[in-house]
Amino acid sequence: MLPAAETARDVAQIIQLAVAPVFLLAGIGAFLNVCASRLARIVDRAREVTPRLLASRGSEHDQYVSDLRVLDRRMALVSRAISLTVLSAVLVCAVVVLLFSASLVGLHAATAIALLFIGSMISLASGFFIFLVETRVAARALRISQDILEHEPDGSGSE
Repeated sequence: MLPAAETARDVAQIIQLAVAPVFLLAGIGAFLNVCASRLARIVDRAREVTPRLLASRGSEHDQYVSDLRVLDRRMALVSRAISLTVLSAVLVCAVVVLLFSASLVGLHAATAIALLFIGSMISLASGFFIFLVETRVAARALRISQDILEHEPDGSGSE
């Protein structure tokens, strides 16, 4: 017989306790999906620009080099955000395992559980912050110049 969890009711309470972190894992998974999709788009864009870079000369070549540098930075940022977010998910999994283990065998692991959860939140927040930085880098790289926005195709001035 299990020392701390002797009845089905005890096991049900343990499961209820572990459900909240599992919902957190679902949210983390959704964020990882967004990050992975963003990374795939960045990689696709880099693959599109690379042949153009090799075939270009002069200022056009310099622009493609600049574009690839931005894409490389964005790839690094998204990859870092993914790594931190995955670390957060692993720490949440450790929290769930410890919650079950501690309850089933009577282990006193409250401090470890709290520290793992704090570590998970710090890692997740860091991943979100780096993702924010990446979106800012992307937005800055894609700014449309005022000359283009103010250009009037027919030259008449107004419609």
